[in-house]
Amino acid sequence: MRILHTSDWHLGRSFHRVSMLGAQAGFISHLVETAREREADVVAVAGDVYDRAVPPLAAVELFDSALHQLAEAGIPTVMISGNHDSARRLGVGAGLIDRAGIHLRTSPAACGEPVVLADRHGDVAFYGLPYLEPALVKDVLGVERAGHEAVLRAAMDQVRADLAGRAPGTRSVVLAHAFVTGAAVSDSERDITVGGVAAVPLDVFDGVDYAALGHLHGCQTLTPRIRYAGSPLPYSFSEADHRKSMWLVDLDAEGEVSAARLDCPVPRPLARLRGTLEELLADESLAGHADAWVEVTLTDAVRPADPMARLQERFPHTLSLVFAPDRSEEEALDSYARRLSGRDDRQIAEDFVGHVRGGVGPDTAERALLHEALDAVRTADHLGEVHR
Repeated sequence: MRILHTSDWHLGRSFHRVSMLGAQAGFISHLVETAREREADVVAVAGDVYDRAVPPLAAVELFDSALHQLAEAGIPTVMISGNHDSARRLGVGAGLIDRAGIHLRTSPAACGEPVVLADRHGDVAFYGLPYLEPALVKDVLGVERAGHEAVLRAAMDQVRADLAGRAPGTRSVVLAHAFVTGAAVSDSERDITVGGVAAVPLDVFDGVDYAALGHLHGCQTLTPRIRYAGSPLPYSFSEADHRKSMWLVDLDAEGEVSAARLDCPVPRPLARLRGTLEELLADESLAGHADAWVEVTLTDAVRPADPMARLQERFPHTLSLVFAPDRSEEEALDSYARRLSGRDDRQIAEDFVGHVRGGVGPDTAERALLHEALDAVRTADHLGEVHR
């Protein structure tokens, strides 16, 4: 069976205030055309279809167009909700849409209920594991303590139990939206840390032939059987070195996996430039970045006049400007944004406690309370999305 694995469309998201809807529509057309040309048997979409729980109307219209294009092409599609999606909203009409060959899997209670497709070698069971927010799904999955590993293991136990009751030789694919240990992150993924832990180990997915993962925006192979497709478009300058792509996965009669990486169309390349304003304006080697989306870090000791306007004369698509003067260690004063760069909410909260107490950070009990409070806030956000 041939599977086209994609994820993290984030329909409705912009890139530094530049609308990406046109590029997202172009990707959807490319996806459908690729599925046709490569004779894919199924398209697997591993979550974060939308960028937020209540997407803008234009994003909803684009999703509707995607469903129609896939259905008209006669390409079965299995799709799960991610941590950016509202599972309830994405799953509306799933029973009816199912009849058109578009299988939306957004319910944590249905992790062990596969979409079964067949090829000339027999059945392939596709199990959709939507994003599982631990505090909200632990009771549904029979887990005592909320945590990403615990709820994913419980969901995978349901998958393995169902698979064990199927005919010998039934092959299996799991779609999941999670952060797996050893994978590389970028700045554009939303933090899903619970109790100080975000990642789950690879062995959670033992027992299935292929795990089609979503959540992280870089395309990557953790094992030949466990892969992230990554986002088809860039959503932060931290993705400047990414090669945006999808996986074309072949599952043979014995469940062995082979995969080819297929490039996605990207509207513009990304470039991150650093130096003084005069250096950047004069450096001939940078001429190739004239058509790129550009992030500039200026190292001038004194902020120059009209830097953005002057940069845009040479690099018309400069979108982000950061000031980081080259100074000695004694003089170094990083901006607030730079101090927070690469730090999660938990680390920021702990650092704040240390800052206001003259360098004395939280003790073990205080740290536990901070983590509990942060988890409660995120859980409240998800509950709000569910009940809106």
